[in-house]
Amino acid sequence: MSSQAARAHMSIGEVLALLQSEFPDVSISKIRFLEGEGLIEPERSPSGYRKFTYADVERLRYILSEQRDRYLPLRVIKDHLEAADRDDRPASKPRAVPDDAPSEVRLSREELLAAAELDEETLTELEDYGLLAAVARYYSAEALAVARSVGALAAFGLHARHLRAVKAAAEREAGLVEQAVAPLLHRRGPGAIDQADETAREITGLLLELHASLLRSGVRGVLGR
Repeated sequence: MSSQAARAHMSIGEVLALLQSEFPDVSISKIRFLEGEGLIEPERSPSGYRKFTYADVERLRYILSEQRDRYLPLRVIKDHLEAADRDDRPASKPRAVPDDAPSEVRLSREELLAAAELDEETLTELEDYGLLAAVARYYSAEALAVARSVGALAAFGLHARHLRAVKAAAEREAGLVEQAVAPLLHRRGPGAIDQADETAREITGLLLELHASLLRSGVRGVLGR
């Protein structure tokens, strides 16, 4: 697999991160369950890790939307998807992402502002507080996700200055991932870097699920539930 093709794939943790803002109840276990029910079929790496494409994410988004908005059972959703795959019912088909979709997002400042629906002042504030940064004058998919999340949180009175603790926690969790994969990187044998990358992605996904569970539990405590 070429490096460009590899970047076009996502781990289950990265998929979870993309979906959770829209579907807060989704989890790694839920995604695995949908796979077990035959609604999605992610590729597998030689070592068995799931590799999701942009089309897989859109398929998951369709499934979760149909469950949430139309209360459809999975059996019915699966029938719709199979019909859409045969092009019998195109209206039920999830939003498609072309096979040649760019594997790496690179947005100019103007493009990021438009895509995230932010104003210049807010973006500058995000950069001042270290929540995102341009690399060689371009912004990544992660920067766009951060910008969109902060923009949505602003509606609840939470701004960049309030979110430094979130960034600090993420950096500490990244340190845990680094600690876990360090022995793999020190091997320097064939495939060591690929194995470390896959392991880091899997651990990241598990940490995301743990973080979400702990946060939900903490919020329930605040509400006295």
